[in-house]
Amino acid sequence: MNNKQKKFLRKEAHHLNPVANIGKNGLSEEFMVQIDELLEKRELIKVHLLQNTDEETDEAAAAIAEAVDAFVVQTIGRVITLYRQSSEAKNQKVSTEVRALA
Repeated sequence: MNNKQKKFLRKEAHHLNPVANIGKNGLSEEFMVQIDELLEKRELIKVHLLQNTDEETDEAAAAIAEAVDAFVVQTIGRVITLYRQSSEAKNQKVSTEVRALA
């Protein structure tokens, strides 16, 4: 990804609310499946680390990105922003604009 694409994704994610929370159960298999499904439908999501989790933000971001083949757009505090292009054309709203910036 080039800097223009990253900047665009950060701008698009700014107004989004976190759609998933990492709690005391950590990064379970069910959580990874949920993140995978959310990325397929939305392409750009935020994940929040709750206070009761033992996970570190950067480590959790890297683990999630590797498990679901996503790109970590940014981490701010305890919030992780992830992006992955959807495989379904009807869900490719963000990725169409990202490709145009290449």
